[in-house]
Amino acid sequence: MSVKIRLKRAGAKNNPVYRIVVADGRSPRDGKFIEELGTYHPLQKGTNYTVNLERANYWLSVGAKASDTVSGFIKKATRALPAVPVVPAATV
Repeated sequence: MSVKIRLKRAGAKNNPVYRIVVADGRSPRDGKFIEELGTYHPLQKGTNYTVNLERANYWLSVGAKASDTVSGFIKKATRALPAVPVVPAATV
């Protein structure tokens, strides 16, 4: 089974909203999916997407392939995260 992270269309006519989902590659665009990871609102200005990076990284680690658009969202969201300082472990 080929698992893909891709967009699923929702919303009304002339007012698109997309959901970022994990789905079997054989299922139709708006069909059955495994898990929802976020949303994309193309008509909004500024940051118009949300992505659950923890779950997206999990699915990528187990072999899911992201579409070009979704991989761009994941890269942007990863860059937007604040840098976490590395604290050395205390010795006991």
